[in-house]
Amino acid sequence: QVQLVESGGGLVQAGGSLKLSCVASGSIFSSDLMGWYRQAPGKQREWVAVMPSGGTTSYADSVKGRFTISRDLPKNTMYLQMNSLKPEDAAVYYCHLRQRTDDYWGQGTQVTVSS
Repeated sequence: QVQLVESGGGLVQAGGSLKLSCVASGSIFSSDLMGWYRQAPGKQREWVAVMPSGGTTSYADSVKGRFTISRDLPKNTMYLQMNSLKPEDAAVYYCHLRQRTDDYWGQGTQVTVSS
């Protein structure tokens, strides 16, 4: 079983930065696919960034050039550095891990961006 706990959300002014963290516990493997999703009020959850094991990181067009995903394997922690935040980036951000065919989600962390 895998548990994911996000942190780092908060209130920031437009143009500011935040760094989200996701700590994974349980049976974690370096081959697991990890990524970030977000969900704004009244909208569907959308993919933000993904870091496949040994592969190239990918970003949604809306965050490309502003967000950076990274992973510290020894700490079982994934990060999302968010720069130049915009009001439209406001959402609950979720950490995701896929292990074989199983999907795991964190509880989410709220990001609020004031204009």
